[in-house]
Amino acid sequence: MPYVLLAILVVVTVVGKRSAGHSLFIDLALCALAAAWMLWIFTLHPAWRERVPVMAVFFTGLTAIMTVLVIRDPWFGFFTAAGYIYAFRVLIWPWLPVGVAAVAMVSGTAQAYGVEKTTVFGLITYVAVMAANVIPMVGFAWFARRSARQSDERDRALEETREANRRLEATLAENAALHEQLLAQAREAGVNDERQRMAREIHDTLAQGLTGIITQLHAAEHAADDPAAWRRHIEAATALAKESLSEARRSVHELRPEPLRTARLGEALANVAERWSSLHDVPVQVTTTGTARALRPEAEVALLRTAQEALTNVAKHARATRVGVTLSYMEHQVALDVRDDGRGFDPARIHDDATDDSREDHGGFGLIAMRQRIEGLSGTLQIESEPGAGTGISACVPAEPVRVPA
Repeated sequence: MPYVLLAILVVVTVVGKRSAGHSLFIDLALCALAAAWMLWIFTLHPAWRERVPVMAVFFTGLTAIMTVLVIRDPWFGFFTAAGYIYAFRVLIWPWLPVGVAAVAMVSGTAQAYGVEKTTVFGLITYVAVMAANVIPMVGFAWFARRSARQSDERDRALEETREANRRLEATLAENAALHEQLLAQAREAGVNDERQRMAREIHDTLAQGLTGIITQLHAAEHAADDPAAWRRHIEAATALAKESLSEARRSVHELRPEPLRTARLGEALANVAERWSSLHDVPVQVTTTGTARALRPEAEVALLRTAQEALTNVAKHARATRVGVTLSYMEHQVALDVRDDGRGFDPARIHDDATDDSREDHGGFGLIAMRQRIEGLSGTLQIESEPGAGTGISACVPAEPVRVPA
């Protein structure tokens, strides 16, 4: 557009000045200089448009050429349209309003060419024409700058939103993968927990029952000459088999042990101790201290199973002559203590590996089952023993009350 506009003005100049008989050399030379200036610096070298110093020289030179042309021929004021285009294209803030104001003053000079500037009225008119050109164009430049900044901010906001969306999509994909991993781990943990539960229940029911049955059958073999004693041992073995089968079924269905179905924990411990004492001919003293109250079912089961396992270990390993079982109800805890005067053992020999042979000598897996049950309820299990000085097992669980639904 600047080249077309300049060509039209050249034609106007040639026609106008030739008819008046004026020289065209200077005007055509200035027009050629303007065309060469735009062609060489701006059109033929696009890379220079991003160089601020080069564009500043280009715009200053073009404005100077336009000024000389307007002073010589006022119709070159129409060429200031090209000056505005270049100003908005090549100038940066804060030099843009300065360049726009310079072009506007050239345009105002062309518009006020015929105004008499030697009088006060003429000067006022000239200043008014200048203001009418400069103020609107500078204001337009300011609004254009503001709109450009708002557009840039919107573009940045959109880009930030796109980036946030990309990050959100990546996070959602990562969360989905983590969710699948957690589900897999939860399923695996559930399987392991159920395996541990069944292992503890089998140990606390079938293993203990079979141990008692074998003990009674061995006793029956030694009492073959005494029919009454033989029958008593066989009946005890049969009762143990039935009880173990019943407990195994309850364990599979996660039901409460039989001693706890119809009695409180203290009474259930007394019944278990009484049956154990009759089978092994070892006196057991059961004592309950504090105010008895209902506990959570899992806490009662854990304490009962701990007492059963402790008594089983006494029968298998301790060779004790008496056993004491104490159930203590405290303000915030319930404690179970099982002590015997047997041969004892070295607790340091009890390792975490359930397959270690040394554990079989002291009920190793049973001790693990005890600890898992008690610690699973945020409780503690302590074992005190030494060779020849008996053994004491103390289990303590929080005494959380039973929540009765409204």
